[in-house]
Amino acid sequence: MIRFDAELPRGEFRFALSFEADTGALALFGPSGSGKSTALGVLSGLVRPLKGRVQVGDEVLFDSAAGINVPPHQRRIGLVFQDALLLPHLDVRQNLLYGRWFGRNRAQVVELDEVCELLGISHLLQRRPAGLSGGERQRVAIGRALLSRPRLLLFDEPFASLDYARRMEVLPYILRLHERTGIPFIYVSHAIDEVARLADQVVVLEQGRRKAFGPPGEVLAPDWASAGEGRLAAVSVIEAVVREHDLRYGLTMLEHPAGPISVPGRIGEPGRVHRVIVRALDVGLAVQRPRDVSFRTVLRGTIRAIDRDDSPLARVEIALLGSGRLVALVTRHSVDALALDAGDEIFAMVKAVALDDRALALTIHARTSTRQANGNG
Repeated sequence: MIRFDAELPRGEFRFALSFEADTGALALFGPSGSGKSTALGVLSGLVRPLKGRVQVGDEVLFDSAAGINVPPHQRRIGLVFQDALLLPHLDVRQNLLYGRWFGRNRAQVVELDEVCELLGISHLLQRRPAGLSGGERQRVAIGRALLSRPRLLLFDEPFASLDYARRMEVLPYILRLHERTGIPFIYVSHAIDEVARLADQVVVLEQGRRKAFGPPGEVLAPDWASAGEGRLAAVSVIEAVVREHDLRYGLTMLEHPAGPISVPGRIGEPGRVHRVIVRALDVGLAVQRPRDVSFRTVLRGTIRAIDRDDSPLARVEIALLGSGRLVALVTRHSVDALALDAGDEIFAMVKAVALDDRALALTIHARTSTRQANGNG
């Protein structure tokens, strides 16, 4: 349980954020300058608010009224920053053990060997940071934070300096880490795909205040403004249940009331809920159920709204059958040619290869681990 209530004036920007979360996987989401890193600073003790109260579990870390302000080194909070901040003169093993030194008087959570196995860094122990890739450095930084035996892990846009492929490579490790250790974490990012994949609950920030709070599928609405990256970056988050794995074609089949969803790679176990991330630019529309097409994912729904502006594109928001929303960006010409209007039944088509790159990242990770185990890494 995290209870957070803090106010902090910073020039013309006034941070005033309040939320209460009981999840082990929380994300703070919003554009740059919305106050995400400030919130982590308050939690870690590196930033002191003007007033408020912050509680993690049963312990109050800050209470302006009661005069409580626990020092950072006593808060048992692990931090992972954008820059891995590894010590360049130490090898990976020594950097990891440096984290354990800070947690020497705390209850044991995981040992070095388990951390290395969880993060896939056992083969890196003798290397210096200069000889690591960006993704490898971040995995070592995560391991160092974990070995400090924290009660809470904070990730401050840890993959901001990595390209998309490296981000997709590292994200699965955070999921494994949480599932295997049970240590709660707060993940800060303005990348909607990262937040949707990692978090069970999301606090959406805007100008230092809470704009929305809830599950990713609800609060990460298909609204191009919410991502802070322009409408071409708009995505939708759909929750579906894993039905089966198609080993012949390397696909995972998901169940959703609006229609079956086909995702590349092997994801999760049957019966588990999986979040599918759909880019608005990857959605095609049809007024009748399509036949004899390559699209394996066809979702049925009703048009909620159509928004046009002076650009060639129109934004079509769809209420999917059963639950969930989906947004499509199509040309205004297509909207007129199909005579689309709010309330119409519609069929949304998505290519399997456009859905949820985490599947491909997990496949890459499995292949990399196999090569390393065979001594070919």
